[in-house]
Amino acid sequence: MRKAFQDELAQVGDELVEISKLVATAIQNATQAFETADVDLAQDVIAADARIDFLQNALDEKAIDILALQGPVASDLRMIVSSLRMSASLERMGDLARHIAQLTRLRYPAQVIPASLQDTFRSFAELDIQIANKVAELLETHDLNVARQIVRLNLEVDELHAGVFKAVAADDWSGNASTSVDVALASRYFERFADHGVSVARKVSYLVNGEWQPEEIGGA
Repeated sequence: MRKAFQDELAQVGDELVEISKLVATAIQNATQAFETADVDLAQDVIAADARIDFLQNALDEKAIDILALQGPVASDLRMIVSSLRMSASLERMGDLARHIAQLTRLRYPAQVIPASLQDTFRSFAELDIQIANKVAELLETHDLNVARQIVRLNLEVDELHAGVFKAVAADDWSGNASTSVDVALASRYFERFADHGVSVARKVSYLVNGEWQPEEIGGA
């Protein structure tokens, strides 16, 4: 009976990894579509989000069944509760990748971002892709060095996000109202994607340490 329980816990962990890899693919494709105004690729990202939603719902149902039927305690209980919260963060990351793709589709055949900010958003994309890949690695390994890397990458994303809003608010900003809204929304999507990656990192740290001390993740 205990082996069956441990197998169920392992399956939950495997499903988290599977979702995280789909999220990494989603953000990579979404940012490529965003940069190149590839509406077909954007549509693929939008359609693929349903798979992430389905897997998240299935994982949550499995975790709730384990809570109800197995009565886990201590570290096993932490694993189940943390998995429920991590799956929600991963699902939201998938949604944010979809939002980026939807902006691409909305503005096609034009690009969403004006030339003056394209380098900034290219950096956003690179950082978010790194974060997504490291989230998948973290869920497989539970290596807190990877968690710290995610936090550091998120700080770079935050700096870019602040810089975008300064640019839009500057006296020499030439974008019209529609462009300004698109830029602000896109920046927010990239920033929130990274934030949810940090949320997963903090929950894995909680699993490893048994203590909720998010400030330690960001240490050197």
